[in-house]
Amino acid sequence: MDFKDSDQDAAFRQQVREWLAANALRRRDDEDLRTNESALLEYSKAWQAKKADARYACITWPEAWGGRGGRLIEQAIFDEEEEKLGLDTGVFTIGLGMCVPTVMAFADKATKARLVAPALRGEQIWCQLFSEPSAGSDVAGVRTRAVLADDGSGDWIVDGQKVWTSGAHYSDFGIVLVRTNPDVPKHKGLTMFWVDMKAQGISVVPIRQASDQRDFNEVYFNGVRIPDSQRLGEIDGGWKVALFTLMNERVTVGGAMGAGWRDLLKLAQGLPGLGGTGTAAGDGAFRARLAEGYVMSEGLRLTRLRALTALSRGQTPGPENSIGKVVAARQMQVVAYEALDILDQYGMVNEMGSHSLPGRFQWNFFWGAAMRIAGGTDEILKNIISERVLGMPADIRVDRDVTFKSLSERRASSG
Repeated sequence: MDFKDSDQDAAFRQQVREWLAANALRRRDDEDLRTNESALLEYSKAWQAKKADARYACITWPEAWGGRGGRLIEQAIFDEEEEKLGLDTGVFTIGLGMCVPTVMAFADKATKARLVAPALRGEQIWCQLFSEPSAGSDVAGVRTRAVLADDGSGDWIVDGQKVWTSGAHYSDFGIVLVRTNPDVPKHKGLTMFWVDMKAQGISVVPIRQASDQRDFNEVYFNGVRIPDSQRLGEIDGGWKVALFTLMNERVTVGGAMGAGWRDLLKLAQGLPGLGGTGTAAGDGAFRARLAEGYVMSEGLRLTRLRALTALSRGQTPGPENSIGKVVAARQMQVVAYEALDILDQYGMVNEMGSHSLPGRFQWNFFWGAAMRIAGGTDEILKNIISERVLGMPADIRVDRDVTFKSLSERRASSG
């Protein structure tokens, strides 16, 4: 691994730092942004537009689409420097990191001309409609169905339910994976579309979480009419399109989040130790947990440096990116559990909307568990690592050649 920027990359990093210093808006941990979704959306759109004007919004995208036509390492450098300042355009992560690249890869020219530039400028927000009550980790098990309208229009009529759809309640568009052929094995009967989230027949119901936040939703499709011109890829070829999206998702959600081991140490240094002597930072059991958090953090940092090294050489990081998400989610839980433990009864006080350290660890507590599911469960990602990184044998799939209709009938009879 190379721990230093090349001369070219160092010059770009300095350019980015100077631009951010002159143009940065509010930090994402401003209390108003943490507690007021309308304010967060307004701030995020303003910051995204400012980045777009300077061609920093999506650095690797072609100039024709509003990007810079830059290198992947330059995007990574900008993201690093933006993160250091605590800036945020998180409402666009799914759209610009997963959905719009899928549109760019599979849509026709007219669709791309209509949708790509407004998304890059932050004028439109996208969501990803994959998961369902019966299709979480097994994305190919989706039951939301699309059938051709019987009026000869060529439109598709979509019925079904999606769940855990982040940002659906404020999104303008989404990409949706549906079943168009139940008479073939499950991976072969799927089709992808993009959809207007304000279309007639779409209902969005926010899910109230244990943290009292409402970041994701149930989405119901009731006779939603989608023109065939909104199809992405071939009919019944949606699995290929979905894999393209999912690979982008694994990279997008793979970084460290929330308070880390340094924050945990700072918290412990301000709390009394057992028996009222010294501080909690001097306790041996605490120091062991702190070390565990530190090791995970360093593993993530070095894995990221490995990916940056690959990018700087013009290479594309491989499936080892899945490692980052598995470790990052676990790290969030390790530091959160230890922080709330040493806070004792004060760890129960709800401070999630504040700037306080306890509030940040409470955020880790709730989201650490969620991140072990979102973007691919631990089990799915470990399979990817075992098969594609370590070269171990693939799982046996007894449903490989069974039609989806037969699988559904088996489930119904066994239930």
